[in-house]
Amino acid sequence: QNGKRVQSNMGAKNHGVIMPDANKEYTINQLVGAAFGAAGQRCMALTTAVVVGEAKQWIPEVAEKAAKLVVSAGHEAKADLGPVISPESKKRIEGLIQSAVDEGADLLLDGRGLVVPEYPDGNFVGPTVIQNMSTDMRAYKEEIFGPVLCVLYVDTMEEAIEL
Repeated sequence: QNGKRVQSNMGAKNHGVIMPDANKEYTINQLVGAAFGAAGQRCMALTTAVVVGEAKQWIPEVAEKAAKLVVSAGHEAKADLGPVISPESKKRIEGLIQSAVDEGADLLLDGRGLVVPEYPDGNFVGPTVIQNMSTDMRAYKEEIFGPVLCVLYVDTMEEAIEL
């Protein structure tokens, strides 16, 4: 009645399709930044990588690069990513990671239980890469809102689009 424009996003499970003919180094760098920047707590974070064909060989390198990110308080110059917003958020993120493992996914990089010595009471979750996910898993269906990259493997671009 009032003619107001609204933009609404009802959940942010953003997917990126990774094709085997992409520039490998550029793609790996962009995946790490998109998944783990702002500790994954932004609406445009890339939460899910749908990896096509031979590009699956790149995922260990994504995990290696993510493992080198420095986790610390957000105001520290050395920090690549800071804490999550609250103890409850940390608990929820770690629970979703565990649910993926319980449901059969493989944890390539585990950021749970991370303690930053200078901030022992901080709400830190390190970069996490979960591979061999499926669309029926809780961690795939629910927004994680943390530094977690869910990886699904498909054979063709058509399969990726079907997701």
